[in-house]
Amino acid sequence: MGKRRIVVLGSTGSIGTQTLDVVRQHGDALEIVGLAVHGSVDELLVQARAFGVRHLAVGNEALADDARCDEARELVRSLAVAASEPDDWSFGVGPDAVAALAQLSEAEVVVNALVGAAGLRASYDTLAAGKVLALANKESLVVGGDLIMPLAAQVDAQRRAAGTAPAVGPAGALMPIDSEHGAIYQCLLGEDAREVSKLWVTASGGPFRGKTRAELGSITPAQALAHPTWNMGAKISIDSSTLMNKGLEVIEAHHLFAMPYDKIEVVVQPQSAIHSMVEFTDGSVKAHLGTTDMRIPIQFALSYPERWAAPVAPLDFRTLGTLEFAAPDTDTFRCLALARHAGEAGGTLPCVMNAANEVAVAAFLAEQIGYLDIAACVEAAMEAHERDGVQTVESISQLQDVDAWARVTARAWCERAAR
Repeated sequence: MGKRRIVVLGSTGSIGTQTLDVVRQHGDALEIVGLAVHGSVDELLVQARAFGVRHLAVGNEALADDARCDEARELVRSLAVAASEPDDWSFGVGPDAVAALAQLSEAEVVVNALVGAAGLRASYDTLAAGKVLALANKESLVVGGDLIMPLAAQVDAQRRAAGTAPAVGPAGALMPIDSEHGAIYQCLLGEDAREVSKLWVTASGGPFRGKTRAELGSITPAQALAHPTWNMGAKISIDSSTLMNKGLEVIEAHHLFAMPYDKIEVVVQPQSAIHSMVEFTDGSVKAHLGTTDMRIPIQFALSYPERWAAPVAPLDFRTLGTLEFAAPDTDTFRCLALARHAGEAGGTLPCVMNAANEVAVAAFLAEQIGYLDIAACVEAAMEAHERDGVQTVESISQLQDVDAWARVTARAWCERAAR
């Protein structure tokens, strides 16, 4: 059996770099064939040289004439010549170039670690090309779950028909990379989904657990970026502090596991040792525990259905101490309730919620609006969309139009709030 060939979209971010570390540890089983970044061209060049990657893309069109892009083009050409395959290379700039990598003929698995709504198209293109999607991009399912899940079911069927699916368990066309969904996925292995009574999605509670709304009014970006247990990018760190991240995960869980919202609950577990739990109709609960390191769920997404040697030191239960549980405070952390409402309403409302949140988080990080304004901005955009009429999801182009409208609406709200 040859190496599993992988494309990493968003290779210089937190998930991307940890994916490359997993590949480095398992070079006998994994090979990187394509890398894409938004704008970190210098890091992309370092990665391409380290892994001998001949297919690269830069998403930011503004860098088309950047000298470093010329350097990247020359690098992949020289790598192809050195491998005696002078025509087997590609380099492009812009969203189309990133999308093309998702359809690269030799790739078997695409790790989608792009941040934001841009990742939806890459997920769609990956599955449309019949490849395995290892998904870290939340917006793919939050915004486009109604489009992505039917495609994943088609690829699952193709994998079973071709004999490339595991003999037992899910066919594996869509492998969730994040900690919570990876945990639920593993807890459900070998189980009958009809016997599930509840999915428990765990949350650390973020850096402001226990604070009141009054105390949150003066929070700065620096304070919100200091997550207690996970090391993540800026956007996801802010989402974690507002509990929006957990709201997005509830919507993802609904799509991934075909589970109604009344069977999905969030519980605060500050130690982040339990990554999520599944409760069954007989009262039994399966919990997934492990070290707080994303390389574990990343590796499982790439190794499934096998399990490989641990990429990090395993959890030592003798030193773990206590495990605490608490209900989330949805009155103080409004984003969780807003996301759940968007998910339950369905259609295009999650798209509006997600786009408005991206705009509001960016405005907060730029110190243009306050911390509590993030939820207020999202709520205002959602209410405006509900007044206009929520639509059934039909296409990516429709979602792009709704996304654009929501961003304009949210920016206008932020500008008014900043005055």
